[in-house]
Amino acid sequence: MEWHREEFTITDDRGKVQAEAVAGLLAKTYWGKKRPREVVEKLIPNSLCFSLLRNGKQAGFARVVSDYTVFSWLSDLVIDDEYRGRGLGRWFLECILNHPEVGKTQFVLQTTNAHGLYERYGFRGSEKIMTRLPGISPA
Repeated sequence: MEWHREEFTITDDRGKVQAEAVAGLLAKTYWGKKRPREVVEKLIPNSLCFSLLRNGKQAGFARVVSDYTVFSWLSDLVIDDEYRGRGLGRWFLECILNHPEVGKTQFVLQTTNAHGLYERYGFRGSEKIMTRLPGISPA
């Protein structure tokens, strides 16, 4: 699917994801700064990917990991600093949350910022989520 607004396009076409540019965007974030391009290239085919493009150039990225029935994990939503403050984050999130493949699933995300944005779209904090980091052995 594609959505258009002025010179921007949002697409779920994995073939339009520019891995090098996405790795560069993620390198500027607190969560993806240590994620090399090789890892980005591996996550693309295993996720429902969304690219925010400005005249064909990667300006943002997000992905959803889902069973497409009940559960979706929103991850790696990032917009290039140059394009922030234009309402693109809201538009990006609306397109993702209304996507026909995942729009009716329960969404979860993990973030330390932009809580106000996500709360506008129905996300609420929870103390019930547990995470397990790689490399942890059973006690």
